[in-house]
Amino acid sequence: MSPRATLAVAERVLRQLRRDPRTLALLIVVPCLLMVIMRYAFDAQPQTFQRIGAPLLGLLPFTTMFVVTSIAMLRERTTGTLERLMTTPMAKLDLLAGYAIAFAVVALVQTAAVAALSLGPLGLEISRPASLLVALALANALLGMALGLFVSAFATSEFQAVQFMPAAVLPQLLLCGLFVARDQMAGWLEAISAVLPLTYAYDALDRATRPEELGARFAIDVVVIVALTLGALAAGAATMRRRSD
Repeated sequence: MSPRATLAVAERVLRQLRRDPRTLALLIVVPCLLMVIMRYAFDAQPQTFQRIGAPLLGLLPFTTMFVVTSIAMLRERTTGTLERLMTTPMAKLDLLAGYAIAFAVVALVQTAAVAALSLGPLGLEISRPASLLVALALANALLGMALGLFVSAFATSEFQAVQFMPAAVLPQLLLCGLFVARDQMAGWLEAISAVLPLTYAYDALDRATRPEELGARFAIDVVVIVALTLGALAAGAATMRRRSD
């Protein structure tokens, strides 16, 4: 792995994003708008916004990064850019690490913008330092990025890549415990939720907003998130070929 090659990939991805204002709007403006809608949708039930607002602040980066990364990597594959890069001495890890750095920077900006809006004008209150919530949101963004890189291998068009959103992300949002506690679900749904990445992401965010001790379960959630991110990156690397058949 070459640090120079990794940083070159990260710089190239950031330049591409800077020239694409619509993508930047999707990454930064849309999550802020969704938080505003959520706040005033529960205007008569402020306690509901206080309960789900903080977890959403961490889950939105996962969703947006999944969509944007899967489409971005699909473009690399379909335009031949990825294949050309693979013919150079650049290692797969350089490419993946470069993407991770670039989208981590974007995720940090996104999370900071949503956190500033939510904790400021929208009145969201948390009992722990905002830095912990931002760190978890960043970890979730990297998880979404890693899964997006992986699923891009199974799409042949941008339309198909977008279709992975309702297929892979929405069920996780419904089953992670955000809307209904997992122990109140049907047993078979609770069992399915136990193997979904967002379940652990939500649980970590939920525990981070409670006043009591984080506990060992919080540490387990973080370890699982990191392990799943690395596993998805490894799986994504396995789908990259040096040359076409």
